[in-house]
Amino acid sequence: MKRKRFTEEQIIRILHEAEAGLTVADVCRKHNFSEQSFYRWKAKFGGMEVSEAKRLRELERENGELKRIVAEQTLDIRMLKDVNSRKW
Repeated sequence: MKRKRFTEEQIIRILHEAEAGLTVADVCRKHNFSEQSFYRWKAKFGGMEVSEAKRLRELERENGELKRIVAEQTLDIRMLKDVNSRKW
C-alpha cells in the first residue's frame, strides 16, 4: 500500500493556512503538492479540526471492522444453508 506523505493533522493545518489568506497556488508550492490534492483534501477535511479528523479515522477503522464481521457471518450463514439443504 502506498504511504501517505501527509497526515490528517498536517492536511488540516495546510487547509487552515489557505483559509488564513494565502492563495491555493502558494500553499501548494510551499508544501510541494498539487492543487488537485488540495481540493480533494478540502472536500474531505474542509472545516474540520484535528480532533474531528482523529475521530473520523477511528470511525472509518471501526466501520471496516464491522464490515469484515458482517462478511464472515454472511459466509457462515450461506455455508449452513448449503449444508442444511442437502438431502441425506
